[in-house]
Amino acid sequence: MQVENDYDREVYNGDLGIVQRIDQEEGELVVAFDGREVSYGFGELDELVLAYATTIHKSQGSEYPAVVIPLATQHYMMLARNLLYTGVTRGKRLVVLVGQRKALAIAVRTHSSRRRWAKLREHLTRIQSCQSLVARQMH
Repeated sequence: MQVENDYDREVYNGDLGIVQRIDQEEGELVVAFDGREVSYGFGELDELVLAYATTIHKSQGSEYPAVVIPLATQHYMMLARNLLYTGVTRGKRLVVLVGQRKALAIAVRTHSSRRRWAKLREHLTRIQSCQSLVARQMH
């Protein structure tokens, strides 16, 4: 799995590929992403990770033949309807939910209207204050 956007290679965070070959002499690894081969120098392999499993977040925008979604009450913070919906809609032919019925019920009932603590308003206010200060200093 590609773990960061690489616009030059046209591979993006979350893209899944299959290792096609490793060339020890050239010091490169070749990965096929949707049938298109992309070469990586050995020094660039930190852009890739093994993806026997991935998160729903990383899978957004992708589809897979089969998806297995674990549901456990121990991870109640992750039990939200929008996250479950995203996970279920990643599967093309098969979706398997593994876990507790109670966890599924919690996920279906939980709207993601929880308050997000991104502090966006505070950041924008600080930026606006800095811009005002710079503008005053320039006049």
